[in-house]
Amino acid sequence: MYTLGDIVRRSALNYPDFEAIVFENNRLTYSELNQRTNRLANALVEKGYGKGDRVTVLAENTHKYLELYFSVSKLGVSLTPLNFRLSDTELTHIVNDSEATCLLVGDGYEERALGLKPELKNIREWIALDNELPGCQYYERIIEGATSDEPEVEVDEEEMAILMYTGGTTGLPKGVMMSHRNLMTAFMSSILIAGFDRRDATCFILPLFHVSFWPAMAILMVGGKVVINRKPDLNEILRLIQDEKCTHINSVPTIYQWILQLTNPDDYDLSSLRSMTYAGSPFPPEILKQCIQKFGNIFSQGYGMTEALGATGLGEWDHELEGGKSRLLASAGKPSPCAEIRIVDENNIPMPANGIGEILIKGKHVMMGYWKKPDLTREVIRNGWLHTGDMGYVDNDGYLFMVDRKADMIVTGGENVYPKETEDVLYQHPAVMECAVVSAPDEKWGERVQAVVTMKPDQTVSPEELIAHCKDNLSGFKCPKNIEIWEEIPKTPIGKIIRKDVKKKFWDGQERSIG
Repeated sequence: MYTLGDIVRRSALNYPDFEAIVFENNRLTYSELNQRTNRLANALVEKGYGKGDRVTVLAENTHKYLELYFSVSKLGVSLTPLNFRLSDTELTHIVNDSEATCLLVGDGYEERALGLKPELKNIREWIALDNELPGCQYYERIIEGATSDEPEVEVDEEEMAILMYTGGTTGLPKGVMMSHRNLMTAFMSSILIAGFDRRDATCFILPLFHVSFWPAMAILMVGGKVVINRKPDLNEILRLIQDEKCTHINSVPTIYQWILQLTNPDDYDLSSLRSMTYAGSPFPPEILKQCIQKFGNIFSQGYGMTEALGATGLGEWDHELEGGKSRLLASAGKPSPCAEIRIVDENNIPMPANGIGEILIKGKHVMMGYWKKPDLTREVIRNGWLHTGDMGYVDNDGYLFMVDRKADMIVTGGENVYPKETEDVLYQHPAVMECAVVSAPDEKWGERVQAVVTMKPDQTVSPEELIAHCKDNLSGFKCPKNIEIWEEIPKTPIGKIIRKDVKKKFWDGQERSIG
């Protein structure tokens, strides 16, 4: 039995004096991290918290966020991390729906959290992580008065550790129940794929409220160092890599593209980096090639989701710019050590090699189910297989290729168009910084292929030129009928383009929205 709380307990035993976390002016050894974790856990016990309870947190990245993950896990209490970019309506829904009774709030979000107080039905404890203020208890004072002894609570690996909410194309966020076994299976698989050991240090830049927290957990399992960046700032990220001699960074394609094009990485010594991983959204092959040319062949990636962390992996050995393997830059890789992958048609019949269908995932890393939504759980998990809603195919060599989200597919004039294929061609144009392809209403075809793009600095191109570029590289029905040039494209907190927000702009006011 191995649980989330065991990560710091065992690492404190094995690597007591190794540096575990660096965050701004704070440096913690594994022994110190485990002691603080235990103090918080014991303080929560004194407040009446125990197995089956839930707590929630609204904060940016901080070492205290990780302490909270581990503390509640040692008690059999589950944590609901909150996306601070959500609306007040969404935050209120999540806190109430999760039935959390304790809310911890970080620097800059106290006023907003307390403003929601009348709407939060079950919260009885309010704890401020960083500042002393009326209406909240202070985190540091709470842990000062508690013992650092290990909590005497037996936690089973099948118990829920994290209740993490994920958005959908419609409706309010839904809670994904993740057990300790789900999480530990995924983390161990990540360690095997990445080859992490105690000599590694990860520059952690993505939100801790997201499943992108995996590098921090994996590194702490093997005795390495986690260098936490509060929120993405390109120059600060590069400075941390240089000063802390980070060997690894995990990000999304958008941020790597920003580093490549909007800053000068040569101003910093990044020679310590041996691994740059990415996930969250497909990496346009043309941009990926530029990144490999700049930083070297140290890129690898994984495909997964909140419901199933780390389903596949594509190692750096498969990131080749030339030769027969160059086609793999568009692949999501092969199944990870913890996962099985299957492609099925609309009748749930397995597809042959290279046949496009829905991607199914199976393994002990797949979620327990959706919180308080048994019908939806049964709909999504059938015979042990998670139906992802993603479309793709597996080639003759076992590599998974993502085609697109089933819900994002455009049906125009009876033809199916997957936006990613059109986006990849747009990214080949030297003036295009970012792009998104969506459906838009069309009187003749029902819906048309619509693109929006942003330009690289000091670059200009007309929509007509971009459409001509697409026609030179794509079948006519896959080419945008219209292209708009925007200053900015909506993104999630981890830098993933939000297609549904782009699509909404074109479908607002219509009687129906397709897809």
